[in-house]
Amino acid sequence: MSLARGLAELHASDGTAKFSLTVITQTPRGNFDDSQLPFPVMRSPSLWKLMRIVRASDVLHVAGPSLAPVALGLFARKPVVIEHHGYQAICPNGLLIHQPEQSVCPGYFQARAYSECLRCRSSELSRVQGLVSLLAAFPRKALVWRAAANIAITEHVHQRLAAPRTSVVYYGIDPISEIQGSSFAPAETFRKIRFAYVGRFVPEKGIPVLLSAVAELHKQGLDFEVVLIGDGPERPKIEAKLDAENLRSVVSITGSLSGATLTAAVSDVQVVIMPSVWEETAGLSAMEQLMRGRLVIASDIGGLAEIVGDTGMKFPAGDSKALAACMKTAIENSGIIEQTGALARIRAQKEFKRSRMVNEHVAIYESVWNKA
Repeated sequence: MSLARGLAELHASDGTAKFSLTVITQTPRGNFDDSQLPFPVMRSPSLWKLMRIVRASDVLHVAGPSLAPVALGLFARKPVVIEHHGYQAICPNGLLIHQPEQSVCPGYFQARAYSECLRCRSSELSRVQGLVSLLAAFPRKALVWRAAANIAITEHVHQRLAAPRTSVVYYGIDPISEIQGSSFAPAETFRKIRFAYVGRFVPEKGIPVLLSAVAELHKQGLDFEVVLIGDGPERPKIEAKLDAENLRSVVSITGSLSGATLTAAVSDVQVVIMPSVWEETAGLSAMEQLMRGRLVIASDIGGLAEIVGDTGMKFPAGDSKALAACMKTAIENSGIIEQTGALARIRAQKEFKRSRMVNEHVAIYESVWNKA
């Protein structure tokens, strides 16, 4: 959505639109009014309709190595640009998590250790479904290697994929995200430090690591608050841990929020924690909080560590004691929140603006089109 809006806003010197674009998605419309968008949207098209629009296009941009559109684009001899938001090209589950051990995958598919891939997929699916998932990874990778261009959303993803003709383009933050909730009261006015987690409640996000750190600090008698902003399948386990560790007085859960309600929820948060235990490809939430000038404490892993850079605090993934030490530093030295947050906002304005993201995509489109 952000990229499409940015492309639609570009105009040539004579005032005409620089691009004619159509967004194709499987997302149902629901209550959304497509007519308010500055570009047409085609939802869940038939294979025939998809083929027609592919053949009419000059460049086909695909979000992830989705088999049908990429195959149709290559068959129609169109320049195909694949943007990698996950690891689907080199991992059957797309996460680079070896599910039987819930650990970061060392790269079994790339090492041709296919029995391990099958064991991983079969731990979540039936044996037959796991085999189908593994077999589908082969054509996905083959199509990626034939694309006119690949876009990795961090240098980490680039290195992990090792796909040819790859450029790194960071996400860009919409202008509204640059200004809303971008300030909070000076450190000396804090009643107590308020930490937040923002994201889905899924195993790979490492929320239990955060709760273990919270339990440690709570036992030490430190005064702070934690708000978990989000929802997901892990919520019952999280609720149970809160009860088991007697953390209800310290931790609250808002449920899933977006738009103005999300902005309001983070307006009085001083520190955002991202305790992921998997190799995040980027960490859009981290970018948004850096843009708001928040101190971000994040796992030193994957693209998440790259996004935070040296304008935040990092700890080894899964190490609750190290996370607790970072949180304790913020509690006992609130000045670090303002100092680091100011540096974070400078970095975000330089690296994560939407205009930069759009312009870098345009350069890639023009490059592949000129070679076609």
